[in-house]
Amino acid sequence: MSDFARSEEIRFQLFDILDTEGLTTRARFSGQSREIYDAALETAEKIATEHFANHNRAADIQEPWLENGKVTMLPEVKRAVDAFAEAGFLKAHHDEALGGLQLPWSVVQGCFSLFQAANVATAAYPFLTIAAGNLLARFASDAQKETYLPAMLEGRFFGTMCLSEPQAGSSLSDIRTLALPDDDGGYRIQGVKQWISGGEHELSENIIHLVLARIQGAPAGVKGLSLFIVPRYRLETDGKPGVANDVQLVSLLHKMGYRGTTSTILRFGEEGSCHGELIGEAHKGLLYMFQMMNEARIGVGLGATMLAHAGYLHALDYARERPQGRHVDGKDAAAPQVAIIEHADVKRMLLAQKTIAEGAMALCFYAANLVDQEASDEGEEARRDAASLLDFLTPICKTWPSQFGPRANDMAIQVMGGYGYTRDFPVEQLYRDNRLNPIHEGTDGIQAIDLLGRKVGLEGGRGLTLLAGEIAACCAEARQVGELAALADALESRFASLRDVTAGLLEQMAQGESGAALANASLYLEAFGHTVIAWMWLRQALVAARLGAGDSSDPDYLSGKLQACRYFFAFELPRVDQLTAVLRHGDQTCAEMRSNWF
Repeated sequence: MSDFARSEEIRFQLFDILDTEGLTTRARFSGQSREIYDAALETAEKIATEHFANHNRAADIQEPWLENGKVTMLPEVKRAVDAFAEAGFLKAHHDEALGGLQLPWSVVQGCFSLFQAANVATAAYPFLTIAAGNLLARFASDAQKETYLPAMLEGRFFGTMCLSEPQAGSSLSDIRTLALPDDDGGYRIQGVKQWISGGEHELSENIIHLVLARIQGAPAGVKGLSLFIVPRYRLETDGKPGVANDVQLVSLLHKMGYRGTTSTILRFGEEGSCHGELIGEAHKGLLYMFQMMNEARIGVGLGATMLAHAGYLHALDYARERPQGRHVDGKDAAAPQVAIIEHADVKRMLLAQKTIAEGAMALCFYAANLVDQEASDEGEEARRDAASLLDFLTPICKTWPSQFGPRANDMAIQVMGGYGYTRDFPVEQLYRDNRLNPIHEGTDGIQAIDLLGRKVGLEGGRGLTLLAGEIAACCAEARQVGELAALADALESRFASLRDVTAGLLEQMAQGESGAALANASLYLEAFGHTVIAWMWLRQALVAARLGAGDSSDPDYLSGKLQACRYFFAFELPRVDQLTAVLRHGDQTCAEMRSNWF
């Protein structure tokens, strides 16, 4: 077992909870097997250990730097991304016709989670390339796919997403980057993009920027945005990189975490010669970009999860080995010290970390399984249901792990005491890395407005109705297991309260009071997230109880699952009551606070 992840935990989620092996009965995954999936996970863990974890600390200390006008970084980063590409992970989920393995997305995400746990900053380069490739595979023309996609799947070209601008931030309606039609049927791109991860480096032959821009004369707001392929180097007729495409690095940005990932400000078209190719139809750029944005949001959630998981494992190992103090009822000062894991408050902090990390992991892999359901189920209605439920859960998948993952890392530091905030141990870096995730890919507040202002009412509340059915089925099953019946009642009660609050907020918005209804959207998202994670834990407890009733090879692991579920329902789920009380009351304290009162 690596010191950054438990591969058996990933297997429990994929195979015991989600029955990923059952996907092999479907046409898309025919001929595959559990053995193939296990081999992929083993390969991922080996590469993550040998090529990613080996420079996680070094890349944090030595950020990328400019040397002779080029971005330079530790050579281990290049070796890591090359090993990732050579093993086929950039194309593992793609169709066999594209040279892929057609593996389930859930297996691919299980593999990728190991890279994120080992070194989230280096993993960001393939992360962005995979997401950009997925967008091109879905929306690009056949000619564009033929030109760019093979090189990206092989790792010769890397990808980025270029949305934000200095004056716009997350307000995409204020994007100013222009696309001017040229004489060749393409466009000249002019503008500045900021916070572009992986925007400049020498890790690949080319960088394919996916750029949101406004065609000259387009409508104001997001409805006037189009999406463009803008390569760092223009391609020659043989498909190889040629002359520079007038994409200039303005500066490298320096963040508190993810220090090994280049974060950039880029200027497009300073010399008037930046060429871009339109993807799909004009003015539909944001629609296309949501493919990559939503994938990235769930991916950020999984990254936050794995950083919490890694921190938990480090804290757990330390707590088992560190002797300090004696039991509170012990009176003999000469008695041997006990390991700090024997202290109840340390157990509390470890349980909290465990429930955050493994609850969030269950949610992120559940979302990956929905991708597989949408791609492989033979029933059209079932595919539509999977897509609707995935769309509904996306803001929760992004935000809950990103909000509570750093709290888990904070508790890992606390468990380790004074050693925790020194650089002798990795937990302080894990915290810094994870603290970026509540901002990455849309802040928590943006996700909250998306959930309450859009997702719960979308398609007549289809996503919420589907979720209600899944939770009800889980609770009905849990009531057949004596020790879980009370937990089922607790979950069902909280979910019913949340639905009641939702109905009231939707009615308020329907009456034109959206501002008041959305004032506490973040509380709504937190309450929803806690309820969904409780459901994830009840699902895990059901499987643990079933496996424990048989001839289990690891009864301690299963007992730990059941105890963690009890902890979450006793310590965390009741938080929903206070949150829904505020929402039901419609408190406007925050909204009514005046700027000059601060």
